[in-house]
Amino acid sequence: MAQAPLRNFVNGKYTDPRGGAYSDVVDPSTGQSYTQAPVSGAADVDEALNVAATAFESWRDATPAERSLAMLRFADAVEKRAEEITQVESKNTGKPVGLTLSEELPPSVDQLRFFAGAARMLEGRSAGEYMKDHTSMIRREPIGVCAQVTPWNYPLMMAVWKIGPALAAGNTVVLKPSDTTPVSTLLLAEIASEFFPPGVFNVITGDRDTGRELVRHPVPAMVSITGSVRAGTEVARAAADDLKRVHLELGGKAPVVVFDDADVAATAEGIAGAGYFNAGQDCTAATRVLAGPGIEADLIAALAEQARSTVTGGLDVEDAYYGPLNNPNQLSRVSGFLDRVPAHASVDAGGHAISGPGYLFEPTVVSGLRQDDEMIQDEIFGPVITVQRFSDEDEAVRWANGVRYGLASSVWTKDHGRAMRMAKRLDFGAVWINTHIPIVAEMPHGGFKHSGYGKDLSMYGFEDYTRIKHVMSYIGA
Repeated sequence: MAQAPLRNFVNGKYTDPRGGAYSDVVDPSTGQSYTQAPVSGAADVDEALNVAATAFESWRDATPAERSLAMLRFADAVEKRAEEITQVESKNTGKPVGLTLSEELPPSVDQLRFFAGAARMLEGRSAGEYMKDHTSMIRREPIGVCAQVTPWNYPLMMAVWKIGPALAAGNTVVLKPSDTTPVSTLLLAEIASEFFPPGVFNVITGDRDTGRELVRHPVPAMVSITGSVRAGTEVARAAADDLKRVHLELGGKAPVVVFDDADVAATAEGIAGAGYFNAGQDCTAATRVLAGPGIEADLIAALAEQARSTVTGGLDVEDAYYGPLNNPNQLSRVSGFLDRVPAHASVDAGGHAISGPGYLFEPTVVSGLRQDDEMIQDEIFGPVITVQRFSDEDEAVRWANGVRYGLASSVWTKDHGRAMRMAKRLDFGAVWINTHIPIVAEMPHGGFKHSGYGKDLSMYGFEDYTRIKHVMSYIGA
């Protein structure tokens, strides 16, 4: 049964879009639309941003203790309603319910609690006399209204990564979720409205044009986006006209460098777990393997076996490790890479869409690839693990760094010295050793090169949502 159309959430309540335009919201596990979401226009964007600007006048003056308490109560409410939120998130993304409840809700709650604590822990250089008869001090202040855009791969968690530091620092927010996955973000705003003043956290839904209106509007002092390189480039270009601060977390192509001394079975299991989670729709996914010459054949065989034993399915398939791709365009994109596999490469497992309802794709392994192949250079964003064979450590580093992305990487070896050398040489914002993809609230997440700039999570991410002011006072007689 179709649900009633969704509404924007502005100034502490649900509101209808001014223009009356809507788009379908689809359950990726069935391919069927089950509700509609507003396609917000310029008038909706203007209203939401002006509301946020008004709310900022008082929210910025809330004490750190007051902001922290609101965040903690918000986190408790999300935790209390975890099963309800999971049902909403899973239906909108197609992800298995059990896996979403166990793997995505707990870290989201924890991250909200982290930023609640961070609100009371901002530090700066101590006041002092750096010029005779003058005392200086540093103030950290909220930036203002933040325009935020989140992707469809982790709708709830990415919303938390955006609003957590922004609200804790005293900013106000207008957030636009992906047009394909708006439902859980609207529910999050509804829950938050019990604990934050009206207008502090607003959600408007819409398409790329909605996002462009949000970025170009004169009110936001900061624009933060998690998305594709294309989207990030467009946002940075538009924000430059008004000199807005920009925070970009974009694509990735994580190298997984496996040396000959690694344990084959444990490494293959770890790579498959970090490569197929969320159908590989993760910027940090362990999907680009570089294998040493002595381990390559055994590792390919072990990865192929992992692929064949990985269960896929929709919302209620209890043992499914991942669900469908998010939308038909993404299914077509992933399928296209496999259609164009070069003659020198081999598909060792999978390689096809799964027949039936929804947008499922087989767990896939492709080996024999070369550094300039598109499957190595371009982000696939699907359950496809590629394998290259390197000859020595220098070549491994050169190939690992030889892509435009710089978000995450991992090294698998028993040699501590080699692991430390690789950690230094890899040009990526995160380097995992003998593991891949663990993320904690206390540590920064963000990349280099075309993976963007700025950090999510951690105190580094929190500080990105503040501005620094120098105050100097004359104290002479």
